[in-house]
Parts: sequence; C-alpha cells; structure tokens
Amino acid sequence: MDLSNLHPPEGARRKKKRVGRGEGSGTGVTSGRGHKGAKSRSGFKRKRGFEGGQMPLHRRVPKRGFHNPFRVEYAVVNLDTLSERFDEGAEVTPELLRERRIVRESRALVKVLARGELSKKLIVKAHRFSAQASKAIAAAGGQAEVLPAGAGR
Repeated sequence: MDLSNLHPPEGARRKKKRVGRGEGSGTGVTSGRGHKGAKSRSGFKRKRGFEGGQMPLHRRVPKRGFHNPFRVEYAVVNLDTLSERFDEGAEVTPELLRERRIVRESRALVKVLARGELSKKLIVKAHRFSAQASKAIAAAGGQAEVLPAGAGR
C-alpha cells in the first residue's frame, strides 16, 4: 500500500441527492418536503424552543419571585472559627482563609459574623463585618480592617 492506491472504504462516499429533477426521479414535485406546512417552505428555520405549536416548556412552567442580578454573595466566617484556627497576634486575610480551607469559594468576598467568643488579639482583614463582630474583635484587643470589594479576590 502506498499513497497512489489509497481510497475510502466501499460505501463511505455517496453521491449528493439531486432533488426536483422530474417525477421519475422519485424526488420531483415536492422534492422530499411533503405537502404544505412551514417545513416545506424555503427559508424555514425553527425557532429555539419551538414545540410544533404546543405551548413551549419555558412558557408552561410558572415563574415566581425576583432574581436580583446585582446581589453580592459573601463567604461567612464566624469569630469562634477564627479563635480556633489562628494564634494570638495573627493577621487574618481572605487569602489566608482560602489557604487554610476555611473559605472554600475561590473568588468570594469575606464577611465576619459574631457567632462565638474571641479571646485572642487578631488583626482581621475582610470585606464586611457585622457590628457585633467588629465590637468583639476590638474588645479582644484586635483590629477589624475593611477591605475594598476588589481586594483579596
């Protein structure tokens, strides 16, 4: 075998069906499109979601509520978690929280909430703090620094 005698297997290449070439060809008159209806017309293109005139699924399913496209989601970290996982005087940042798998989402903004007790002096940097959490951090002798929304993502 060499390049001069290569050919596709038998039946792999078919001739194009030539429609509209007389009644005797078997594909004359309506050219295999049947009679009438949208599919028989030139330029027919079925719309996305079209179900043959039946009410399409996206219109049959009830719609409720409101989805706010501008909603900002926060990954939540509580004071008891910070107290367990960090040593006295540590600087807690969103990157460090991701590194230690406290926050799982890679690009989430971090918010600190006030569940639990904080007895250690920590420097906590996050995008949001609840009022109680920032008071508790200050009471323990630490600092709560608010980061801008684009930082630490």
